[in-house]
Amino acid sequence: MKNDFSSDNLTEYQQHYNEDGYWKKLGKIARKVGVKMVYYSLVLYEVLVDKATPAKYRAVIAGALGYFILPADILPDLIPAIGYADDWAALLAAVVYVSKAVTPEIKAKAKSRLTKWFGPVADEELGDLR
Repeated sequence: MKNDFSSDNLTEYQQHYNEDGYWKKLGKIARKVGVKMVYYSLVLYEVLVDKATPAKYRAVIAGALGYFILPADILPDLIPAIGYADDWAALLAAVVYVSKAVTPEIKAKAKSRLTKWFGPVADEELGDLR
């Protein structure tokens, strides 16, 4: 496993992405990883399913989300406190790469999904993507 989450390297993991696997993993770990990481993954998901998203962005997002749901990665998810650090790094790298496609509508959809799991969330908890 590489720990270089450049856009080219992220696309290597896109074959691991599938929508069912994504929702299953996210539902299982949402409370463990917290609001911000869940929000960023939801933003990526919403960009991925947006028909206006360019193919090159879709490939990077599918790679990041594929890495996210991959059970065997650089830091196993079972390691307390740091097990999701590499998943977080992959999500952040993808968000930075596709930031031009992150519209206010995308953020609103992601936040709406987020509040279904966490209840009302203050914008400050969402980090730079609020």
